[in-house]
Amino acid sequence: MKLNEVLKKLEEVAPVALSDDFCKKYSMYDNSGIIIDCGEEITGAVFSLDLSSKTVKEALSLGYNLIVTHHPAIYGGVSRIKSTDPIAQCIKNGISVISMHLNFDVAPKGIDYHLMLGLGGQTPEILAEVEGGGYGRVYQITPVRFSEYAEQIRKEFSTSRAVAFGADKQINKVASFCGAGCDNRAIEFAAAHDADVFVSSDMKHHEIAALTGLGINVIVLTHYSAESYGFNKIYNEISLGLKIPSAFFTDAELI
Repeated sequence: MKLNEVLKKLEEVAPVALSDDFCKKYSMYDNSGIIIDCGEEITGAVFSLDLSSKTVKEALSLGYNLIVTHHPAIYGGVSRIKSTDPIAQCIKNGISVISMHLNFDVAPKGIDYHLMLGLGGQTPEILAEVEGGGYGRVYQITPVRFSEYAEQIRKEFSTSRAVAFGADKQINKVASFCGAGCDNRAIEFAAAHDADVFVSSDMKHHEIAALTGLGINVIVLTHYSAESYGFNKIYNEISLGLKIPSAFFTDAELI
């Protein structure tokens, strides 16, 4: 397959234009799409949440010359690149890179959607809506004690690193935000919709304190486990239609 043909298959799930529309509507920034084009016919693809030296090593071991990431391989300005940097390793070894970031987050069946499903939700109120999808959700779950719920989540997301804060009470309603999704607007959204638990990643102390002060329990997932979960679900769907071999890479040290 040509690189552009792979991109078109990825965009069947979530076009890059979805990221552009979301950024314009909510004053965000993103860098999704083709990041490195080495100009070669694609022999195979490794899907990985991040571009890392480990991912490059995996691609080389498989003989694949494309890496598809969720997090943009280049996000902001780049002033210097060393030979050991993953970007340099990709260019040196003829490995192209596609990154599908906010468009995969906010797609109707994107990463934020799959986070909700993994947390036991179905029909949400959405904080930031866009074209049938969006970001930030509040929804009912089957009533459960908080301590039991936290253990269910650790099992479902294959992580022992989820941290729980709050009283061991019965919970009925969850607010969730994939990635680093906690800010004042998200807290207000959760409180306004009577969430019992707030689930996100990379949360700061004052945010956790603000939520527990409102009587809302908190579960902090690792950024990796929260997003690799949905990215893997998307990969399983996309891989069926790819005309090239592919593999999904999980970094066990980060999950």
